[in-house]
Amino acid sequence: MKRANTFEVVPQSGEDEELLRRLLDASAALWNEINYERREHYADPDADVWDISEYRGRYGGVLGASTVQQIERKNREAWKSFFSLKKKGDANGKPGFWGNSEDGRKLRTYIRNTSYSVEWGEYSRLEILVGKDLKAEYGLGYRERLRLEVRGDPNWKEYEKQGRLELFYDEQAQTFRAFQPVTISEDHSRLAQPLASEEAALDIGANNLVACTTTTGQQYLYEGRGLFERFRETTREIARLQSLLEDGRYSSHRIRRLYDRRTKRRDHAQDALARDLIERLYDEGVSTVYVGALTDVLDTHWSVETNAKTHNFWAFRAFVNRLACTAEEYGISVEVRSEAWTSQECPNCGSTEDTTRHRDTLTCPCGFEGHADLTASETFLRRHQNSPSSGWRTRRKASRQRQTTVSRSMARPVCLKWDNHEWLESSRSLRPNEEHTNPQVASVGR
Repeated sequence: MKRANTFEVVPQSGEDEELLRRLLDASAALWNEINYERREHYADPDADVWDISEYRGRYGGVLGASTVQQIERKNREAWKSFFSLKKKGDANGKPGFWGNSEDGRKLRTYIRNTSYSVEWGEYSRLEILVGKDLKAEYGLGYRERLRLEVRGDPNWKEYEKQGRLELFYDEQAQTFRAFQPVTISEDHSRLAQPLASEEAALDIGANNLVACTTTTGQQYLYEGRGLFERFRETTREIARLQSLLEDGRYSSHRIRRLYDRRTKRRDHAQDALARDLIERLYDEGVSTVYVGALTDVLDTHWSVETNAKTHNFWAFRAFVNRLACTAEEYGISVEVRSEAWTSQECPNCGSTEDTTRHRDTLTCPCGFEGHADLTASETFLRRHQNSPSSGWRTRRKASRQRQTTVSRSMARPVCLKWDNHEWLESSRSLRPNEEHTNPQVASVGR
């Protein structure tokens, strides 16, 4: 089972920090040289992209031969991914550079699994291999490694094997961070077991990031308009700065920092959403989560703005992977299923042609009116429930036809907003049967 530990790395002295920065900067310089050579070969029909120069002689004294090898391997993986995406028609561009000497390089490196060690305890520490030239310059012994303090309490202290360590400087937080892939046994693959066999379905949208309904009658709504607006503001600022660049230049240190900040804001919100939602579902006794397929969203609601939200901002596949990894810690399974037409289907009469959606409200001539995304997640759940819960589905359908209360009625939806640090419940959460005489005021949190 694959997992990952992330933690903060702190040099123990100013000299140690200087050494670490030089190591990361040299790694970035190496990456750029390799990448430039491969780009040149890519543009030459007679050259081989995979045939590159020998770099261990020039960089081995600073980085160590094993780290040179890992960066070469990481670059090769990036180019293989590029060719694979290009074959599918999904490539967005050739592998990029890690900054430059003029505007500043991205401080990053990759350490082979046998070239570092981590000790967890009251005084957790990380030790990494550095090249012999740096050792001599900074007074490290022949067999000595650079020792760094580790802050943070990782989920996976016990593992069978550690993978290649990614070590980088986070400019936004102004701290060094590490990402450690680990392989753990089946016995240690979960932090918890499901409390029951309930189910949940997620409708992933463009404005409300996630709408969720569970078989316990609970609903959750994660509002995303504010997040996307900040994403779009940063994108506009990037475009403005790019328009001011001199001819022949495509980026700058400030532009790269904006790209980095935009991505980290999104990833932070997604990570927190996945964690917050899964912990809530765990408390509800959910063991299976259904997620709507991305193709259904695009086929039904494609537009330029929706496409930008789904691909660039929302990063659907990355979020589903985060959600699945987090859910696995609690023994919860995540299944991607078709959700075609769930956002247009009236839960009262079943019509998909006569319904009307205006922003967050779904209405039907039969008299139904409700929150569109929450209704879609409820319809999606009914469609894919397993047989043990089919009784609930049947009772709910019958009760709708009689327009009476279901045996497991929906609680007031929990609506959440992002405050740049965590998802907080809104005091303006909708009631499940709340009516709106004006569809234009139906959006949550307005």
